[in-house]
Order: sequence, then structure tokens, then C-alpha cells
Amino acid sequence: MERKLPLVELTTNVLIELKRLNYADNTINSYRRLFKRMTVFAAEKDETYFSENLGNDFLKEKYNCTINYYEEAMPKNVKHAIRMIRVLGDYQIHGVIIRRIVKKPQYVKPLQFEAVLNAYEKECELNDYSKRGMRTRVQRLFFFIDYLNLRKVQAVGDVSADMISDYVKTIFPHHEKSIASILTTLRVFLKFLYLNNYTEKDLSINVPKQNKYYYPSIPSIWRSEEVRCMLECIDRGNPTGKRDYAILLLVARLGVRVGDVKKLKLSDLNWNTKLIIITQEKTKTTTTYPILNDIGWAIIDYLKNARPISNSPYVFIRMHAPYESFGKDANLYNIITKYTRLAGIPITKEKRHGLHSLRHSLASGLLEQGTPLPIISEILGHLNSKSTSIYLQTSIERLRLCAIDPEDIL
Repeated sequence: MERKLPLVELTTNVLIELKRLNYADNTINSYRRLFKRMTVFAAEKDETYFSENLGNDFLKEKYNCTINYYEEAMPKNVKHAIRMIRVLGDYQIHGVIIRRIVKKPQYVKPLQFEAVLNAYEKECELNDYSKRGMRTRVQRLFFFIDYLNLRKVQAVGDVSADMISDYVKTIFPHHEKSIASILTTLRVFLKFLYLNNYTEKDLSINVPKQNKYYYPSIPSIWRSEEVRCMLECIDRGNPTGKRDYAILLLVARLGVRVGDVKKLKLSDLNWNTKLIIITQEKTKTTTTYPILNDIGWAIIDYLKNARPISNSPYVFIRMHAPYESFGKDANLYNIITKYTRLAGIPITKEKRHGLHSLRHSLASGLLEQGTPLPIISEILGHLNSKSTSIYLQTSIERLRLCAIDPEDIL
């Protein structure tokens, strides 16, 4: 039931709650300024209480914002105003401030395919697919389902080889790596239908195979002086800087994946043996990393002097309330971007510069030092050396060693 408070009292209570939740003073001041404008606007409309209609009218008149923010992505220039108005509505109804992430509307499965799609998703979960991998796989599949729906197909048993062929023609404009992924997704789904008696024939054999060689793109790498410059520009007197420095060291010095950095727990740090023992999120294998001196002291500095008081079991958490672990889809891209800009490191459009590129740089550096590929593979947590071999392409000196002298042949 809604708690009907006069707008002035409602805004006052919200500001008190923001303070209790340890929101930054600048953030609270931003809320206070908008609430004052909202109060004046309500008085002009002769309104005493907050309502959804009043909030929408305020956003429309003051910010020219007419979107349905429950279903549509927030425009960057008004998302803070929308958030503040949404906080008023939430507090009036629930008496608490809800952390809200606006997402795109969820995919609506056509009714005739809903049961089989749910069964397939359950099968993927039983096969222990990673959440990220499963999400991408299902999203690719939805395009095929939409195609069938447009063709008025009423059941998966009505799918024919001609339909599959016609659909495959529609994906030709995609990049060849995307085409390969789409075909694989389609093949696996059709095989699932056959094995579970949804179709009489195994239609997966009608999905064409893509004849291509294994040639992954050349990894983007940083020069060692660029990595050093980026680390040196971090303000380690600042709590956020302490956290970010420890994160970047783990990736740059040990090659820890971003997903494993986010999932790193306090219990994974064995200070007696100076080891980090984790089960990798991607490969599900147990890996041991040494706590090198600079990494160890960076983590200690962060834990003792910067990490907010929290019951979270994870080492690295948000620095603003609520103090909890990073979101499941967070790639921490903003961390490395922030410090490359501060360091004045030029970034070209073609170069990838996410945290994963620091892993590439570590592998390339180890290769230059003559470290064997199997050892680099073990350090990076690759299941086989084939994944690691792509770093040969980043090392001119190592490629020269592989070259054949024409004189020897002749």
C-alpha cells in the first residue's frame, strides 16, 4: 500500500535515507537540487503529493523526456533525473530506496515455441554452460525462432530443410566468425530437437558447414612502458585508486581473467602459503597463482585502508553504496579506460583496450623472454596450447625463429 506523504516530507525522508546509505555528498546534493525544482513544479501545478503522472510531467516539461523508462534505455542526458524521480516513486510505495537497473524488454517467446525453448534452456543449464555463453547462444537462436514465426510455422516438427537453407541465406552479411557461431548454435538446437523426439528427422545435418581455417585475430597488446605508465598514474592515496591498482596488477602481472577477478573471494587468499587458489569461471579448472610482493601489498593496502565495510565475501566490491560485488555483466572496462586517459596513452580505433588486452600483453612479454608455450598456456589458464599459439603473431623475433631459410631448401 502506498505511503502517502506530502512531497516536501517525502523528499526530506529520501535525503535522510541516502545519507544513511552512505551515498556521496555530491550525489545527495544533486538529489537535493532536483527535489527543490520538483517541489516548485508541484506547487505550480497545485499538487501536494508525489504521483507517477506528476513525475512524468516534470520530466517531460523540464527535460523533454517522454520515454517509458521501464521498457526503454535511458537517454544519457536525462538518466540521472529519471533515476531521482524513480527513487521518489519507489520510496513512496516501498519506504526504501531500490537499486534499479533498467534493461531492455525481455524477449517474448512465440507461444508455439515457448515450451521447446524452455526445455532447451534447461538442457543448456544441465550441460553446465556458463551464464554468459548460454545467454549469447540463446540470443542467436531467437533470430531463427523469429524467422520461423514470420513464416507462420506452428511447431518445430514443421521445420523443413528448405526453411533452414532459406534462413542460412539471410546470415551471409554477417562477419564469418558470427556466421560460424550462428551455424553452430542452429546445428546444436536442431540436434536437441531430434534427440528429444520433437522432430522425426535429424535436421542438423542440413545446416551447412563453414569451411575455414583456424586464424584468430592478432591480439592487441600494450608495450611494457605503457603498462608501467598507466599503473604509475593511479592515485593510490584514493580508496578507489587502491582498489583499481590491485585489480590491474592481478591482470597485468598474473593474467587473471576479469570474471575471476570479480569472483575472487577473501577465502581464496592464502597468506600463509602466499597463494591464490580459485576455480576459473570460464574453464571450471582449479588454478593457483602466486601472491607476488607488489600484488600482495596492493591487496593488503586496499583491504586495510580502502575497502568499504561490507558483509560481501568478495575481495573487490563497489566503492559506492550499496557496497556489494560487481554486476554479473560488468567487464570493468571503465577502470582501464580511466587510467589510459590519465596516462595520455594514445588509443587507435582498431586497437582493443579492455582489461583482457593486459592478458595479451603478459603472454607476449613472456614469449619474448623465451617462455615455452605450454607454460604460458598454464599461466593464462588455457585448456590447450592452441589458444596460446596466437601470441606467436605478436612477436616478430619468435616468428623469425620459425622462418625457413630459402638457401637451406635450395
